[in-house]
Amino acid sequence: MLFILFSACQKKGIYQTDQVTDWVQLQPGKTITYRMDSTNYTYFGLYTTVTTYTVQDVVDTTFMDNLNRPTWRVIRYITDSTQTQPWQNLETYTVTPTIQTLEVDENNLRYIKLSLPFTDGFNWQGNSYIGTSQDNNLDLSYLAGWNYYYDSIGASYNVIAGTIPNTLIVRQADDYGGDSSDISSPSYRNYSIEVYAKGVGLIYKDFLHWFYQPPNNTNPAGYKTGYGIRLNMIGHN
Repeated sequence: MLFILFSACQKKGIYQTDQVTDWVQLQPGKTITYRMDSTNYTYFGLYTTVTTYTVQDVVDTTFMDNLNRPTWRVIRYITDSTQTQPWQNLETYTVTPTIQTLEVDENNLRYIKLSLPFTDGFNWQGNSYIGTSQDNNLDLSYLAGWNYYYDSIGASYNVIAGTIPNTLIVRQADDYGGDSSDISSPSYRNYSIEVYAKGVGLIYKDFLHWFYQPPNNTNPAGYKTGYGIRLNMIGHN
């Protein structure tokens, strides 16, 4: 439990809140296993394809990052949905807990996943460390200005593993533009939420980003670009 001193209108007080590490498991060998549904736009963006896998995040070890802060390495392994194929290394990401925030670095993009205090409606700029201008042919502009906020702190949440008590929802983005039913005009969709359980970590994630380009001389049928990922916890140790 953490106590934060605050001051407003010349009055001082103490705000009691959890620590960010209360909402993750950062110990070597800790694992969370998910069903992962991966959305892609195939055949030149004409079709939406959802492929299901099983992934497992394994907490590996700790090291000091370039700011001399204790940071945890997490390895994500992947197999098929029936778990009959060999596990393969999919990616490695890092988790850095600070007094105020929980930072996660994925694919060299640093997100502020959690921030104090833990209270419904509290908001912060979770993508503020990410350069969202187009760089090296990677357009990250869709990540600009995302205003994360907490919802339903302390409520239960249903995942494949069952009903998980004492969770919180981080609402990250729910943005759209244009009319997706009008194939003659551009449209887009950005949606992202994450759900954390106290003493467990991330139990659910739903991310979707796409942009629709209407028909033109090059693509007479119109097309979508983007991707989506949904993680749903199967179990943990």
